[in-house]
Amino acid sequence: MAEDREILKEIWSGHVPCKFTLSPDEVATMQQPDPYWLMVPRVSYFPLVIDKVIKHFSRFITELKNNGSDLWLEFEGQPLKWNYPIGLLFDLNRPEINCLPWNITVHFENFPENDIVRLNTRSLIESNFMATIKEADYLKHKSQIINGMQKKEHNQLWLGLQNDKFDQFWAVNKKLMEFMNNEPFKYIPIRFYRLDSTSIIQRLVKPTQENGEMSTLNDVLNQVFPDSFENDKFKFKIVIHGLQPPLDTPIHWLSEHLSYPDNFLHMSVFENNV
Repeated sequence: MAEDREILKEIWSGHVPCKFTLSPDEVATMQQPDPYWLMVPRVSYFPLVIDKVIKHFSRFITELKNNGSDLWLEFEGQPLKWNYPIGLLFDLNRPEINCLPWNITVHFENFPENDIVRLNTRSLIESNFMATIKEADYLKHKSQIINGMQKKEHNQLWLGLQNDKFDQFWAVNKKLMEFMNNEPFKYIPIRFYRLDSTSIIQRLVKPTQENGEMSTLNDVLNQVFPDSFENDKFKFKIVIHGLQPPLDTPIHWLSEHLSYPDNFLHMSVFENNV
């Protein structure tokens, strides 16, 4: 199981400074609202961290329609997907950061139905989060770990994430990172994303090769993107948690230490000149 606690804690502690601004088209008062500044956890989701943002801007709009279900966020014309972890959204939209904070526009109207799904409440995000954890454990352990947990442990996973409590979350999550019968994970839960694509790339990735050696990130990229190598070098850049992991890193180690709380490795793929 994952034993490098300091690495796990550093990943968990990553934050993004954000500047939230109400869309000018939706300001219904003579007074222009000030932006709202907030440090948000990379491992969390926007619906878990923007209650104060909604409260700050709600007095400057005509009304909060549909109990706030029309709320959405935008960065440079691109709606931000509620079901993506904040760190993944940040990496996808700002691969190279020359200046901070991350400038995000807040909308209370005209929800972009064709671009994003309405997962903008805590209850909906919780359902999506737990479904993803269950999928990850099915890949790793054929669901034997998550199905063997008590309901209170499932709740502790969610509350640890919701309340940004590392110890509370990892007291349970460490079970999901354990070997079964001293065997590595059956498959690695991993997804690849590109900003210019609406599709998520997901494949069945084994942590070991046929000769028994541990597969590296480079091995996995060769499997998933076989046409993206030139002179045995991967032509693109891989980013996770704002980091570029060395291509010779064992994929099993990455899964144990750099997975998001939903237990998936979420990796952004960029052109090398980006």
